[in-house]
Amino acid sequence: MTVKVAIAQMNSTVGDLAGNSAKIFALCRRAHEAGADIVLTPELSLVGYPPEDLLLRSAFYAKTQETFAALARDLAQFKDLHVVVGLPLMEEGGARRYNAASVLLNGEVLGSYRKHDLPNTTVFDEKRYFSSSDAALVFAVKGVRFGLNICEDTWYEHAPIRAKEAGAQVLLVPNGSPYHMNKQHLRYEVMRQNVCAHGMALVYANLVGGQDELIFDGDSFVMDAAGTICAQLKHFEEDFQVVEFEGARPLPAPLPAPLSDEAQVYRALVLGVRDYIGKNGFPSVLIGMSGGVDSALTLAIAVDALGADKVRAVMMPSPYTADISCIDSRDMVERLGVRYDEMAINPIFDAFRAALAEDFAGLAEDATEENLQARIRGTILMALSNKHGSIVLTTGNKSEMAVGYCTLYGDMAGGFAVIKDIAKTLVYRLCAYRNGVADVIPQRILTRGPSAELRPDQLDQDSLPPYEVLDAIMRMYMEENRPIADIIAAGYPPADVARVTRLIKINEYKRRQSPVGIRVTHRGFGRDWRYPITSKFYE
Repeated sequence: MTVKVAIAQMNSTVGDLAGNSAKIFALCRRAHEAGADIVLTPELSLVGYPPEDLLLRSAFYAKTQETFAALARDLAQFKDLHVVVGLPLMEEGGARRYNAASVLLNGEVLGSYRKHDLPNTTVFDEKRYFSSSDAALVFAVKGVRFGLNICEDTWYEHAPIRAKEAGAQVLLVPNGSPYHMNKQHLRYEVMRQNVCAHGMALVYANLVGGQDELIFDGDSFVMDAAGTICAQLKHFEEDFQVVEFEGARPLPAPLPAPLSDEAQVYRALVLGVRDYIGKNGFPSVLIGMSGGVDSALTLAIAVDALGADKVRAVMMPSPYTADISCIDSRDMVERLGVRYDEMAINPIFDAFRAALAEDFAGLAEDATEENLQARIRGTILMALSNKHGSIVLTTGNKSEMAVGYCTLYGDMAGGFAVIKDIAKTLVYRLCAYRNGVADVIPQRILTRGPSAELRPDQLDQDSLPPYEVLDAIMRMYMEENRPIADIIAAGYPPADVARVTRLIKINEYKRRQSPVGIRVTHRGFGRDWRYPITSKFYE
């Protein structure tokens, strides 16, 4: 006799209790029709993850319990189907709150597991919201004993060992594990070390979808007690799969093809744009085109995420914009089939300079005039956004955000920063990947030297080290937290190291005012980067 476990890799929306409940019900109906005995949904599947400070409001728990009770009644029709639902629980008059997973059976709560290990690093703040519990939960289905752990519990030994001691043969693991590059390989190794090493198979059900800056990649999987992958669900898509167990041993199923690094990141960005725009109800997006590689990549991602009919590109040439920038932008929008407009900013730029001429008399032109152009463009885009309801997608990359090579209220103006966590060198790799799928980015955009085109014959490298050097220093200092001495010892010029790290420090005020953007590395300039703006410390 086999036990069938259905993995519900679902895209929950934070706070959409009715919508999430309806998804869980539909997946349970599907599981019941497939003869499943257990349905495993992801972490906090009923309320979405992470709910952040919604977890501090009593009304949130009241509505959650109301929705959960109704779901339990509705699921009673699926006789003998065990359904694991993730939800927050408030107990002891509100004094204690838990990240929990409850097992429903025939309309009743069979038991509730409360998370033990609460992550409080990188993007996580669970100790702000939840209490920890040491109690195991194990239940039997057709003679096989299933235990529950939640996400971070399996990144340490304690909770899996507690489940094993309570009799678990298979560990069910609801997850809200956000994506960063090559995260899946890390998950495999940690599960082998902390679960399989104690003689248990596991079912790992992960969220999929975008939640503000976080991306959940799905990639749910089943691993036997020897650490062999027996099943894996799709990357970056909702998915559903029933896996059979003979006793405590999962039977192998076909596995999806692995993705390259570039394919992973590109799909994460597409998913992030689609969910941020869709879940927040924006009808369309606006992108300021420059004829450069960053806006080209952002445009391609937007079209792939939303469709050409929901994307509008606007080119705003200045006196310093090269003709080929307009030519290449026209070429690309024609390939993608999006609406395209050109609005020259020369008259507005002249009007600004005339208005400021008396105050600026006797002073040489400098970054002030460059920033004026960027701010005129930002004003135009935001005016179009206000008038038509479209959200502006900014096009700045991580390298620029790191060193402040961007203009407040100019190219930083917008609602969502698509490539905020993408280093310039990775931008080029992603463009090459997208053109390998279909040739949408004109080749000249990829081969000409990058330039902001805010003064005659300007190139980025006039103001910055080569991007290969800048990105390496940024990665070691910002992402890997390496000492400056180590970066110099790795062979990077001391002057470049000092310059880049100083720029990272002094531009914190800009980053605090930048739009939220998609996180794809293990440390982005967002919720896992918390440095003071006012600081006299220099390493």
